[in-house]
Amino acid sequence: MSEETYNIRIKYAKGGVLKYIGHLDLMRFFQKVFKRAGVDVAYSQGFSPHQLMSFAAPLALGVTSEGEYFDVQMNSLISSDEYVKIFNEQMVDGVYVKDVILLPEKAKKAMSIVAASDYVITFNEDNSVNKDIKDKVLSAVLHLLEKETIEVFRKTKKNEKVEDIKHGIYKLELKDDSIYMFLAAGSEYNLKPDSVIEALCNEAGVEYNRFDYAIHRLETYYKNEDGELVSLLETGTRIE
Repeated sequence: MSEETYNIRIKYAKGGVLKYIGHLDLMRFFQKVFKRAGVDVAYSQGFSPHQLMSFAAPLALGVTSEGEYFDVQMNSLISSDEYVKIFNEQMVDGVYVKDVILLPEKAKKAMSIVAASDYVITFNEDNSVNKDIKDKVLSAVLHLLEKETIEVFRKTKKNEKVEDIKHGIYKLELKDDSIYMFLAAGSEYNLKPDSVIEALCNEAGVEYNRFDYAIHRLETYYKNEDGELVSLLETGTRIE
């Protein structure tokens, strides 16, 4: 590895059947993409060298997205447009790179600064959701945030408990026949969209079935110096 290295941040989209590919398999996929693309990626030292790559807020299985990110350390650089072109030449249907930026020298890793994500929730056509259930869930969106507490049953690695999730919901709105939600994410507090959908079902008095809903992430955000939640793409500059 050369003495001088550069950190780049890559924005990509994931959809189609690849929504069922787990995080570790996706990471291995990108490692192979970098090898096939022939870019000058940096490797760790030691007996088992690996590409210096870290992902921000990995998606749950079954969720699609157009706002995913990971950081990679490079020994040398080409332009952002060239990166996008040569990476996408190696892609398969369902995954593609949207942009590449160069990070400042002391930039924190994407995984450590994630603060929020927003989503669009639609009703899964494959499951033929009953119209009455759909109408009740959509109606619940209009007044869920008026409640003093929004309690759901959450299961963690250590225990199971009832938790008030209201403080993690920044926005909850109807958009035609879909639901828009802007939620806390990251290490401080991570609220999954599934929990909000479950709360909506509880409020509507209908049974929650995860497979009735399609979850699509729009963007991943961090908190800038002014305290504003902005896209992770704003942490660096495009490479000319």
